[in-house]
Amino acid sequence: TESFLLLRPAGAPAASVIIFAGGDGNLAMTAGGIAQLQGNFLVRTRMRWVREGFLVAILDRPSDRKNGLWNFRTTSDHAADVKQAIAAMRELARVPVWLVGTSMGSLSAANAAARLADGGPDGIVLTSSVTEPSKVSYETTRHAGLGDIRVPTLVVHHKDDTCRASPFSGAEDILKALKRAPVKELMAFEGGSPAISAPCEAKAPHGYLGIEAQVVPAIGAWIRTH
Repeated sequence: TESFLLLRPAGAPAASVIIFAGGDGNLAMTAGGIAQLQGNFLVRTRMRWVREGFLVAILDRPSDRKNGLWNFRTTSDHAADVKQAIAAMRELARVPVWLVGTSMGSLSAANAAARLADGGPDGIVLTSSVTEPSKVSYETTRHAGLGDIRVPTLVVHHKDDTCRASPFSGAEDILKALKRAPVKELMAFEGGSPAISAPCEAKAPHGYLGIEAQVVPAIGAWIRTH
């Protein structure tokens, strides 16, 4: 089974957005809500996405992945799980479905878009994407089939991201690799609050600390335009 937290906007949604947190992707979700990854950029800004007029789903790890999504995000099995989530969102609202991932979550969004010729997303957003391997995961966006993506793709990155796994130069490489995307753009941000976490955690430029009110509306406008 694939659980997700569903958040509804006040009116008719402009689009549906499926959110992929980073790290191991394990939200430890219960009927009471999300227990882990609360500080993740996309998770902590979830109500901003709702106010942008989106029907929002935040995916937890699938039930058969007790240790989370490490070295699973670029597999066909993961894409199959995401396909079911996309289908569920299309049942809830007949509007475009976009996948939005951050850090390791970008791999999930890209992988699904690359693999799902049928039943895939209408567009994707890749934020703070992991382009270099780390101690916990060999997977990067290079394993996600970027050249096979055929939907509008927005790449978002902070120019001051000092996480070794997600340098700004990697975002530029992603854009070059998106050879079949009908529309693609790199949206770069600067500034924000001083980091209060490690460089690869969410309370740093890697997670757009202090500029959330700029980043989310800018992404939302791009989704609505495309």
